Amino acid sequence: VNLAPADLPKEGNAFDLPIAIGLLRMSGQLHTEKLDDTVMLGELALDGQIRPVKGVLPIAVEARKEGFKYLVVPKENGSEAAVVEGIEVFPFEHLNEVKDWLENRGSMEPHHIDVKQVFDLENKGNLLDFSDVRGQENVKRALEIAAAGSHNVVMVGPPGSGKTMMARRIPTILPPLSLDEALETTKIHSVSGLMKAGEALITSRPFRAPHHTVSDVALVGGGGIPMPGEISMAHNGVLFLDELPEFKRSALEVMRQPLEDGFVSISRARMSVTYPSRVMLVASMNPSPSGDWYDPNEGNGTSNMQMQRYLSKISGPLLDRIDLHIEVNKVSYEELSGKAKGESSHDIRERVVEARKIQTQRFLGVKGVYSNAQMNTRQVRKVCQLDETSSEILKKAITTLGLSARAYDRILKVGRTIADLDHSENIQSHHIAEAIQYRSLDREGWLG
Repeated sequence: VNLAPADLPKEGNAFDLPIAIGLLRMSGQLHTEKLDDTVMLGELALDGQIRPVKGVLPIAVEARKEGFKYLVVPKENGSEAAVVEGIEVFPFEHLNEVKDWLENRGSMEPHHIDVKQVFDLENKGNLLDFSDVRGQENVKRALEIAAAGSHNVVMVGPPGSGKTMMARRIPTILPPLSLDEALETTKIHSVSGLMKAGEALITSRPFRAPHHTVSDVALVGGGGIPMPGEISMAHNGVLFLDELPEFKRSALEVMRQPLEDGFVSISRARMSVTYPSRVMLVASMNPSPSGDWYDPNEGNGTSNMQMQRYLSKISGPLLDRIDLHIEVNKVSYEELSGKAKGESSHDIRERVVEARKIQTQRFLGVKGVYSNAQMNTRQVRKVCQLDETSSEILKKAITTLGLSARAYDRILKVGRTIADLDHSENIQSHHIAEAIQYRSLDREGWLG
């Protein structure tokens, strides 16, 4: 058996089926004219059963692009492959079924998927909702702003204040995935082997929450055969880093470039692989090692040295890429015991979608920019112009509150998003004033 080209490393179990069919053809046990128009893949068991494999969707896309007419896949991968239009997909369970189809025995129809129906069914199954969150109206407002502008965010608060609960509900207020985004996301999950049997498309925004012990490779991708990391598996969705200071500094450092570029490039001796990594980064942390708010005058069981050591674990350049710093306080008994339900994810999402539409029009024709968070310095100067009152407020904040220089562009971007939520053409003074509130980690006494 020759797997050409010989210099390209081969891996995986998808070659079993085509090798078996090739042997049947060359030994005279199979007579067919279909092979030249067919791509096939699948793992074979000893009894001839065809088992599922990884990476079917990208293979289907490439097969269509190369002009093949038929695609033969394991039955469990049939729905995933059938998402691709322009190629006939035939899912089979056994080697004998493939042989019968190739020799035109029986009537076998290609597998079809109604993509719209898949979207409708999957989007009805979300059980998480922001209406479950009691109190925390100021935090919900900040997360709405973050979702509207695709801003990275860090929540700072004591244990039990609801940081993780709210983070897990952020995908429910992000705009629904478009078909192109769903295909991109599904390709990554397919290559990673995360697709469930019979699953056709990933139609909801991914939410990935790696543990703080995660390795550099597991976070950004890599390995002997380069595979996507957590940041790529969260593409078009949310990457949640709970207890940010507990992550290895090296892991946070290698994540900086993928966050900035929106893709990860992994190079090996004979190959180079690029995976997309356009994510909304959501991080959370306690305000001090003890978990309580730190006051250098009163103390909370934490010394100044312990506090500095705790905060020094956070990468400054990574923090540069986070637009909103949200202080989260514990919920009061009255809010917990109250019967009033909070605003639903559906209502918040409607406002977020409207703000994103404004940004889509604003950046039409601008390569690589889809939201306010992705603006570079030149675009910020062009899009985020301030009137005299707003400029004075921002100037006073920079000097009086001890805000760092890195906060300047971030405040302008967030102010632009707040204005979009208000359907305001210009950034008003109250938009800037609100944006300034979300830079707490830049103030003196935090990270310096």
